[in-house]
Amino acid sequence: MLEAKTQFYREGLQQCWEELSFEELDYAAILLTETREKNKNVFIIGNGGSASTASHMALDLNKVGGLRAISLTDASAITAWSNDDSYEQVFANQLKTLIQEEDVLIAISASGTSPNILSAASYANEKGAYIIGLIGMAGGKLIDLTDVALVCSSVDYGIIEDFHLSLNHILTEHLKESSDCCL
Repeated sequence: MLEAKTQFYREGLQQCWEELSFEELDYAAILLTETREKNKNVFIIGNGGSASTASHMALDLNKVGGLRAISLTDASAITAWSNDDSYEQVFANQLKTLIQEEDVLIAISASGTSPNILSAASYANEKGAYIIGLIGMAGGKLIDLTDVALVCSSVDYGIIEDFHLSLNHILTEHLKESSDCCL
């Protein structure tokens, strides 16, 4: 009964790996390494499952990658900003007091069309920050706002989210191996 579903999922993940631009992945690794060397910050955002990946990635980049990485997906911050302003601005408003030139924003979006992700990426661009996009569904509007776009064309949220989490682990392992600063 689950064989067909498992095969679909496996093939979907394989397609993501085949579509991955190793040039973009290398650029993301270089950008994160330079960010660590310059003692700059990494901010990470996402909605739903991507919010979970953002939190996971921030922990990994702090603990293993030696970066100052901050997830902006805290529930109390999101609900406060949504209540007081709008959900579309929950990440951009947090960035207004935090992001500086040459910091990095990692924007994780399965669709590449979430208004709050797009708003934050636009704001980060205005401030001279770099944008790394982990994006599904062929990139949406987010792809045009990124310096580095790690994209897969899948439209299945589970496949996209698993792929993005794998990219986190690859980048984190690279940072760990390129420095003896961490656990």
